[in-house]
Amino acid sequence: MAGLTREFTIALLGVLLLGAADAFEIALPPGSNITVLIKPRTPTLPGKPCYILVSKRFLPKLTINSGERITLAFSCQNPEHHFVAEIQKNIDCMSGPCPFGEVQLQPSTSSLPALNRTYIWDVKAHKSIGLELQFSVPRLRQIGPGESCPDGVTHSISGRIDATAVNIGTFCSNGTVSRIKMQEGVKMALHLPWFHSRNVSGFSIANRSSIKRLCIIESVFEDEGSATLMSPNYPAGFPEDELMTWQFGVPAHLRASVSFLNFSVSNCEKKEERVEYYIPGSTTNPEVFKLEDKQPGNMAGNFNLSLQGCDQDSQNPGILRLRFQVLVQHPQNESNKTYLVDLSNEQAMSLTIELQPIKQSRRFVPGCFVCLESRTCSTNLTLASGAKHRISFLCDDLTRLWMNAEKIISCPENRYCYRKPYSLQVPRDILQLPVQLHDFSWKLLVPKDKFSLMLVPAQKLLQHTHERACNTSYSYLMASAIQDLYFGSFCPGGSIEQIQVKQNISVTLRIFAPNYHQEVSRQGLTVSFIPYFKEESIFTVTPDTKNKVYLRTPNWDRGMPPLTSVSWNVSVPANQVACLTFSKERTGVVCQTGRAFMIIQEQRTNAEEIFSLEEDVLPKPSFHHHSFWVNISNCSPMSSKQLDLLFWVTLTPRTMDLTVIIISVVGGGALLLFALGLIIFFVKKKKKKTNKGPAIGIYNGNVNTQIPRQPKKFQKGRKDNDSHVYAVIEDTMVYGHLLQDSSGSFLQPEVDTYRPFQGPLGDCPPSPPPICSRAPTAKLTTDEGPPCFPSEPESEPYTFSHPNKENVGNGNTDIPLLDTQEPAESAE
Repeated sequence: MAGLTREFTIALLGVLLLGAADAFEIALPPGSNITVLIKPRTPTLPGKPCYILVSKRFLPKLTINSGERITLAFSCQNPEHHFVAEIQKNIDCMSGPCPFGEVQLQPSTSSLPALNRTYIWDVKAHKSIGLELQFSVPRLRQIGPGESCPDGVTHSISGRIDATAVNIGTFCSNGTVSRIKMQEGVKMALHLPWFHSRNVSGFSIANRSSIKRLCIIESVFEDEGSATLMSPNYPAGFPEDELMTWQFGVPAHLRASVSFLNFSVSNCEKKEERVEYYIPGSTTNPEVFKLEDKQPGNMAGNFNLSLQGCDQDSQNPGILRLRFQVLVQHPQNESNKTYLVDLSNEQAMSLTIELQPIKQSRRFVPGCFVCLESRTCSTNLTLASGAKHRISFLCDDLTRLWMNAEKIISCPENRYCYRKPYSLQVPRDILQLPVQLHDFSWKLLVPKDKFSLMLVPAQKLLQHTHERACNTSYSYLMASAIQDLYFGSFCPGGSIEQIQVKQNISVTLRIFAPNYHQEVSRQGLTVSFIPYFKEESIFTVTPDTKNKVYLRTPNWDRGMPPLTSVSWNVSVPANQVACLTFSKERTGVVCQTGRAFMIIQEQRTNAEEIFSLEEDVLPKPSFHHHSFWVNISNCSPMSSKQLDLLFWVTLTPRTMDLTVIIISVVGGGALLLFALGLIIFFVKKKKKKTNKGPAIGIYNGNVNTQIPRQPKKFQKGRKDNDSHVYAVIEDTMVYGHLLQDSSGSFLQPEVDTYRPFQGPLGDCPPSPPPICSRAPTAKLTTDEGPPCFPSEPESEPYTFSHPNKENVGNGNTDIPLLDTQEPAESAE
């Protein structure tokens, strides 16, 4: 106790040494109904405590009532860090007249210590009396929870419904709110920071008749600007079954638009929550809207906006709240133009016009609105198909807006849509709008496992890669609509003639430059429903003879999806040679389950190469004289080792070295002379042995190749006639014995059967090996095409006769093959 007394004594001596300049005298007139409360600020600061010194007493807080005069000081040099002051004045308008007019700060800030000060005026009045708070310039600006004022000066205003307080809002300076009218009393609090030297309240109180609602807030615009306002008690609920109004003063040469930024509705038992507009000159006043409706815009002159609550469900009332913005700006040239958007013939389509994302700025930015029927305006507007829409724009710069559209194309009936082409074209009414089209997306939906899709562009497409990027004003973004599979970005000017996809796909036309309108005539895709296939996609490519064709696997940045297969059908012109090159030696893929394969198959020769993408080195640049397939099938890879491949195709004319041609001609001539000599030798030797018929493979000019007319005229037996000798000369029969290798074995091909060339294999890619097998990397040659390829009809095989003494008999054939009576026809 003695220690505490010594501390107080030392503090008192310190105060006395500070002098009279740090002592404050506060005098409150009798009957003023003013109370001054000096109390510790919260939270309290750690460290040495500070006390209020009054008449040699150290007090933690001090209350000064009306009619009292007190001199005080503080035991510390920074009391603003420890104490705050509240000055409250009670005004009773129920028992006597109200002190209307300008409100004074009593006591003045100069007679109070330099503390954070809050002046509170509590006015009580009858329910039938309307009180009006008028604010001088600068007017007030409403702020939301968690916001603060730059200068630290805030105004908190609340009303009363019976015994319940209602928070009208918190306001800063430099706004548009000029008056607030309330009924049944008002409580006004002005907070001034300790360093602020303001000596006026900045508002006055006036008497008004009953307003028959909770409050009226007046907002006045002198020029372009915006105001953000909130319903009472925001973000808590608006009082049940109450009505309030905002009145907006707008110069006649400006236009105003309303946008709801945030709202929620309660659960109503009676009535309906709504907003009502009173617009001078409107023939439908009041105009009633739901909170979820698009709100009016492009309004000239003053207007009112009212918020009406309802009788809420007592068990589950919900919350009615509203935060909105009013934007006032000069009318633009586009404000007087109306555009007709005819979507009456469209189906399953929507068009959205909205603001482009921009960085926030502290400066005033004029609004950009799109208006439906010139009155319902919003920063975004969605138009549905099946109707005609009239729209206009309230915007200083239309480049701040863009359009995004979506259309769904599906197959309702299998018979109806099979092979039917659908054109992916942007409607003309959209292109005539003065707003840039950003995205137009088509969602193409097919019955599962029944149909696939085929996309054919009006111009051959280029796949966007880093090596050859798209530089056109638009491109197509293609992605699966049911899985994480992005096929790529494609633009005109390439070599892709056709794209086939297995299942649902999203095709997005993305615009990059305003000059798209100049190229729109060349834009276009045609989609058809085709028989179902199992690969994710098939690209049909016809390379350009002047440029490389760069191609890459889907999901380039993330790797191909697991267990998917993609094919490229590369066409090679007859006079060209294609060089296939891969960008790296190994894929780097590591399979968790299954195997990853690549198949390169010549379509004409049916030669097939299979590579394990996990184990093998990718092939070196290879040359292909005929059209070929590239098929890539993925496994289930490890997350860190995905499959992505980039390759390119170049075309060069077919050429042959002159030296090779000369050597081939000379060597071939010498070989031919030697062969003819052997033939003559063996023929003469053969004639000496037998004269029963022509030698094997020797042309017989007397053979009749016509179909016999009457079997009875054919009298010779098979042994005595030439019916078993075909009127053709086969080189391999005549010169086959010359093809003997060094070991003495013959390397001659099969000569008994001639099989005509079957032509290209068709449009189906090669079938990959089983996904889980470990097929060896080998070069295989097979004569059989995949099952999906319809083979060319084979002509009847030509069979050459092999005379044998044991097999040739004297019996006659039942049906003669040749008629010797008709003239022979030479065979080609």
